[in-house]
Parts: sequence; structure tokens; C-alpha cells
Amino acid sequence: MALQENPQPASMAIGERTRKLVTYDDVQLEVIAEGSGPLMVILPSRGRDSDDNDEIAAGIAEHGFRVLRPQPRGIGKSKGPMENLTLRDFATDVAHVIRSEGNGAAFVLGHAFGNFVARMTASMYPELIRGVIIAAAASRNYPQELSENVNKISNLSLPDEERLIYLQKTFFAPGNDASVWLHGWYPEVSKCQRQATLATNKDEWWSCGTAPILDLQAANDPFRPPHTRNELKEALGERVTVEVISNASHALVPEQPQAVVRAVVSWAKKLLQG
Repeated sequence: MALQENPQPASMAIGERTRKLVTYDDVQLEVIAEGSGPLMVILPSRGRDSDDNDEIAAGIAEHGFRVLRPQPRGIGKSKGPMENLTLRDFATDVAHVIRSEGNGAAFVLGHAFGNFVARMTASMYPELIRGVIIAAAASRNYPQELSENVNKISNLSLPDEERLIYLQKTFFAPGNDASVWLHGWYPEVSKCQRQATLATNKDEWWSCGTAPILDLQAANDPFRPPHTRNELKEALGERVTVEVISNASHALVPEQPQAVVRAVVSWAKKLLQG
């Protein structure tokens, strides 16, 4: 597959945020880029854009990483087929983004839905992955009503008041302001990503290939109740590190951005030094 990109200036200062396009076949990906150092790719939650992660991207970049955030297909300048997809298609998007830098393997941080894509990327392209951070990843089995709640939250035809109720109980810990995520939803993107998830056998991506894993959990996440805390570690062994962030739910990133940055940077640097 031919790979084209908009090159970044070699003299780009740490902290400067730029955008580039990565294209292959009939896919174009808009990538937000900043920082310098080992690669870290951040993938957003279902139906949301990569701008959600501005704060943690800046924090991780300040600690000496080159941070890339591809916008999902259907958001910004990213485009490509949106039907009859599986998570394998999204993983291939991520692989092309990593290769576009020409800087070796990357850490991939996937938040909520993004963790499915991160894990599929590690399974399909192990040579491109240093480690995987799964942030607010659901347990292997969780109540179907939680996915239905996400569908309602991203349904912009519903009154904001109703959507906010589902948003608070599904994504935000008590006392945290859920209204910060009331807007910024892309219903067609959410539908596409949900269908791709359902069309993919969970066993294809569950184990992250052979990559080291940081299982970054939110203490109040209904998708990850306390009795499932060690589910992944018990299945995959010592390559899994579990860390729980308090006063956060499934949204996690807007709730506790500094705690996320500290956990991710500490774990990634230990691997780099290992």
C-alpha cells in the first residue's frame, strides 16, 4: 500500500502542536502531533474526536514523548469507508499513522472504545507496538444497557437534559461535571464504530498480541466493577500492570487528566529503561 504524508519540520519545538495528513488507499487520516521523543499514539472514545485528549497529550509530550492523535474516520479531515468495517480496519489506520513518523514502534493509548482499536493494532502489528495503555477499558462481559446508554448519549435528537442523565451515570463519577461531554458527539461515527466492534471476534484483539499492557482503570467505572479489577492480569500474567485512578468513571480523561498523565508516563518510561 502506498503511504503518503505531510512531513513535519525537523526543527519543530517541543510543545508546538501541528496537524498532518496520512493517506493510504482510499483512506485519509488527519493527525494532531506534538512533542519529540518516543512515539505515543492516543485513540479517543466511541463517537468522539481526538481533541478530547488535548490536556493529556500536552502533558505526555512535556515529559519527552512524540504524541500523535489520529482523528477517527468521519471527523475533521479524516475520511474513508464507514460501512462493513471491523476493528481490523481501524487498526490498519493506526499502523499507517505510526509508520508515517519513520521513528520505530509506538506506545498506543486507547480510551474506552479506543482501547479495542489499540489492542487490535497490537495483535495485528506487534512489530509496531512498544506497549498498550488501555484506559477505562470495559471488562470482558458487561451489561448491554451500558452500550445502549452510549447510543442515547450520542443521539443528538434526544433532549440535552435526558442525554445528560445518561452521561452522568454512565461516564462520570458522582460530583464530577458531566456537562463537559454533553457536546462533541458524532452519531454516524459512533454507529460505524459500534458496528465494527460487533463485527469483530473479541478473541482477535482481547490479548493485545504479546505487548506489555497498562490496565488503567477508573474506580467508579460501571464498565469495570471492582470484582473485575484483575481480570486481565489473571488471564495474561505479568505483562499486565493494573492501576486504579480514584474519583473517576468511564470518561476518566476529562475527570482526572493529571493522574492519567502521571500513570502513563511513569509506566512507559519504566519500559523504555527496562
